[in-house]
Amino acid sequence: MAGVSLIDRSFREKIVLVGVIIPPATAAEVEESLDELALLVDTAGADVVARVFQRRDSPDPATYVGSGKAEELRQVSEQVDSDTVVFDDELTPAQQFKLEKILGRTAIDRTAVILDIFGQNARTQEGMAQVALAQLRYRLPRLRGYGQKLSQQMGGVGTRSGPGETQFEIDRRRVTRRIQKLERELKTVTAHRRTQRKARTRSGIRQVAIVGYTNAGKSTLLNALTGADAVAEDRLFATLDTATRRFSLPGGEPVAVTDTVGFVRKLPHELVEAFKSTLEVVAEADLLVHVVDGSSPDPEGNMVAVHQVLEEIGAGDVPHVVAVNKADRDPEAAADVARRVDGIALSARTGEGVDMLIRTIGDRLHALSTVVDLLIPFERGDVLAAAHREGEVLEEAAGEGGMLVRARLEPGAAARLADYAVEQG
Repeated sequence: MAGVSLIDRSFREKIVLVGVIIPPATAAEVEESLDELALLVDTAGADVVARVFQRRDSPDPATYVGSGKAEELRQVSEQVDSDTVVFDDELTPAQQFKLEKILGRTAIDRTAVILDIFGQNARTQEGMAQVALAQLRYRLPRLRGYGQKLSQQMGGVGTRSGPGETQFEIDRRRVTRRIQKLERELKTVTAHRRTQRKARTRSGIRQVAIVGYTNAGKSTLLNALTGADAVAEDRLFATLDTATRRFSLPGGEPVAVTDTVGFVRKLPHELVEAFKSTLEVVAEADLLVHVVDGSSPDPEGNMVAVHQVLEEIGAGDVPHVVAVNKADRDPEAAADVARRVDGIALSARTGEGVDMLIRTIGDRLHALSTVVDLLIPFERGDVLAAAHREGEVLEEAAGEGGMLVRARLEPGAAARLADYAVEQG
């Protein structure tokens, strides 16, 4: 179920990038965003041959950049013999159609590039379905412009339903049916995933989710924590599929940790919507480990982009620990970032600092639970077993009338055992 490629990879396309400086954005911020877009284009399999900047108070409704700048873009594109012009901000279908008419070549936006990369990297059936759904949702409104163009070319004056319009309707229905089919398939997967999560919740195992900017080292950290063999490559969006593994805290308590898809600035809304079922694990986690690339030129900016997505998926208030990764590349830079963001400097690749992260995870999880004292009658072995099963037993001794147990319990488990709670004398 492969997605449709938005960039022709039979050869290395030549790309012109366009960045528009619209207040409150600064020139430096737009240039940095364009640097990242260049990396995205390279990851997608194309080469940047020119960059064009413009200052505007607001986007032009027709062409985003205005007719004069669009004409300049056409001249630049001809001079460098580019195949495609990529805009750093999302274009409306009407803007895209008008620009392609002026430029005489393909015009796409950052969203299209990111969708293309996701299409290349999806491996599992679920991942491919999610990416295909995002691509089709992005493409559906853009069919309309091309369908109208075709209708105008082929329908004729006064024709109520020309060949172009008919083909457009056929294409629109086909895409709509495919979207509905993918949505049904993913609903089934979502229900199965929720059942699995409920089973883990009933087992009393704490849930930790690893989040962060793309290529921050999330999969490498999952491997370091759990001994897993998740794919970990030094490139953008190397892995899209979640992986859940277990590891033990210093006290021996098991924890389930899930690696998630990486985020990026201006992550397409279509992707966030399509990956909602995958990202639910983040919103329902007990704790997030926010991995930050300590060698990045703008780690705080990357963190802001991640927080924006977390807010969008309803995970903005989930407690988190910041892990500043890649300390092996530049220890001083990583340590400095860790101080600024109140994080832990570490190297998931070498293992340095990972033990400190595990202890911190344990401390944060323990802080979320309640320590209670229980007096459990000797004949209620089932209740004693429940205390062991649903929490961490810190102390246990025979007392007058039963077993005296001090245990760290989740709020739900503490409520269920409330009948046996006693005041500590």
